[in-house]
Parts: sequence; C-alpha cells; structure tokens
Amino acid sequence: MVQRFDGRVVTITGGGSGIGLATARRLAEEGAKVVIADVAEDAGKAAADEVGGLFVRTDVTDEEQVKALFQTAVDEYGSLDVAFNNAGISPPEDDSILTTGLEAWEKVQRVNLTSVYLCCKYAIPHMQAQGKGSIVNTASFVAVMGAATSQISYSASKGGVLSMTRELGVQFAREGIRINALCPGPVNTPLLKELFAKDPERAARRLVHVPLGRFAEPEELAAAVAFLASDDASFITASQFLVDGGISGAYVTPL
Repeated sequence: MVQRFDGRVVTITGGGSGIGLATARRLAEEGAKVVIADVAEDAGKAAADEVGGLFVRTDVTDEEQVKALFQTAVDEYGSLDVAFNNAGISPPEDDSILTTGLEAWEKVQRVNLTSVYLCCKYAIPHMQAQGKGSIVNTASFVAVMGAATSQISYSASKGGVLSMTRELGVQFAREGIRINALCPGPVNTPLLKELFAKDPERAARRLVHVPLGRFAEPEELAAAVAFLASDDASFITASQFLVDGGISGAYVTPL
C-alpha cells in the first residue's frame, strides 16, 4: 500500500470502534503513527495495540483532557499532522423534538459538537506552529438533509459540525491547515447495529432511500478519511465530503 502518511502523526477520537477503528487501521497501514483517543479503555487500548500506536483515554467533552490529548501526541511523536475528530453518540432518547428532553439534547450536543470545537481549538495551534496540518471532522449526511424519523439533537449537532468546519477551513487555509467535514451516510457500525438490528422495519425504511441499496462499511469511510487527510486532497478545504451511497442526490431510487 502507498505510504501517504509515512512519519506523520494522527489523532483519532472515538478510535476504539467503528469508523475510528477502521481509519486507525487504514492510516497505520499507510505509515502513520496513530494516537487513539476513546472513553472506552479496553477498546481503545486494543485498537492502539493493534496498530502499534498510543492510547490516551479521553473524555472529549472535558477541555483539559482534550488539550492533553494533543499535547501528548506532540510530546510522544514530535508533531501533529492529522486530527480526525470523530467521536459521537446517538442515544435512543434523542428522538422527535416533541419527546426529546433537555438533558438528552445537551448530552448529544456536548459529545457531538462541543467536542469538535474543543478538538479543533487545541489541535490548530500545534499545526500553526509547524505551518501545516489536516483536520477531518465527522459530520453526517443528516447535516444536509431532513428526516421525518428525527433524532433532533444529533441532526442539529452534525449541522453545527459542518458549519464550524467550513468556517475554520476558510479561516486557517492560508496557514497551511486544511479542515474538512466527512459526511457519512448510514454505516454498518456497532452504533448503527444498536439502533436498527432489533428493528428490521426501521432499517428497511432507511435502506429504501439508498441508491446503492446497502449501508456503508467502516472501511469505505476510512478510505475517504485517508484521502481527505492526505496530500492527494491538497486543494480541498472547507468542504462537505459526502460518502452516502447517493442518498443526498436521490429523488427516486432503483427498485
């Protein structure tokens, strides 16, 4: 495999499972030194051990822990070249605006949106110091579309990630720092399985809108992150990068 990340240092939040884990594997295969951040210690340590990297237990809603994550990466490996800010949640209590309580709303906002704010806030100065860097923030296709099967705080949080990413991508472009938003469609991860595996009807209702007729695999999203974070995407910043199986472009899907 091409070594696009040879000698580069990458942090991945939510790196213990799903898209984060798949991306850790992909970037390590391409030569990266990977720092896994996760609140789940066993999964995070296992992921770091698998890719020969470093695990830093991190609650992404805690400012001091986020700050320490990036400082640890620089102290351990000497630089911070890529930050994949990917941690997120989608709890069942986040539903219609009519039934979602304030506590559920705020919890999702803190994990999905405030964490990205904190990660960018503390990753960017390290990249400024070295005159280059790439940040990929996980948004979602729901940031650009509406759904009658609402998860109101999740959708709002991902819209916030997308808007913030555009702003930062423009602000820091001339300092050599590219910042892009990955917008996945439904992905076959533990989170999605938890949401839909027990309810085939709910899953089918979503699949009918996917032109490709299936959920994405985490490795397909990891390939997109690898592209966005690499020099192959050197003229891409402040973008929304949709990897959604055609959902956002569809009016009627194939039978």
